[in-house]
Amino acid sequence: MTLTITLLVLSYFLGAIPSGYLITKKIKGFDIRNYGSGNPGAANVYRIVGKGAGWATFICDASKGAVAVALAKILSPLAWLPIACGFIAICAHMWTVFLKFRGGKGVATSAGVFGALLPLPTVIAFLSFVLVVWKTGRISPGSILACIVLPIAAWLTGASLAYIIFCAIIAAIVIYKHIPNIKRMLAHKELNFEDGSKKNVK
Repeated sequence: MTLTITLLVLSYFLGAIPSGYLITKKIKGFDIRNYGSGNPGAANVYRIVGKGAGWATFICDASKGAVAVALAKILSPLAWLPIACGFIAICAHMWTVFLKFRGGKGVATSAGVFGALLPLPTVIAFLSFVLVVWKTGRISPGSILACIVLPIAAWLTGASLAYIIFCAIIAAIVIYKHIPNIKRMLAHKELNFEDGSKKNVK
């Protein structure tokens, strides 16, 4: 019981690490939430700060989810614990205590969680994401499509019902977090996916 509680708490604090905020503060000295979409996630960091910072944020955010799941799988025999730790890490990223519960949309952290739980469905969802971003030049429609593809890919590749349901729940939450993006897309005002280093933001 002690190990289980420890892993759940650790998953929260791993997920809650505000990577994009910290990386932007280190490089530029400002609060990323005051620029672009206001989101402290990898896409906005890429757009505002630059390619290197954006990819660093993505890797850090994905690693948070992957590590939370991996620790649960390695250290505990409980079959449900990796799912619970992954869920907590994703929610902690979205509503981090370190930024007054104003976090990212959970795409990168979810990629890390599902990459550790369901590698093949995650690769399929990621490929759909890349295709849409390449075609549209925007991150949000790619993220939304990947959310839709993930539970379908999990089902088609024979994942257990628990994993499929987990995929669907996280997909619904991530899409919910993208409601502002959906509104901007409908108004033809969604931000492009651009390298922020070209803008010389200071």
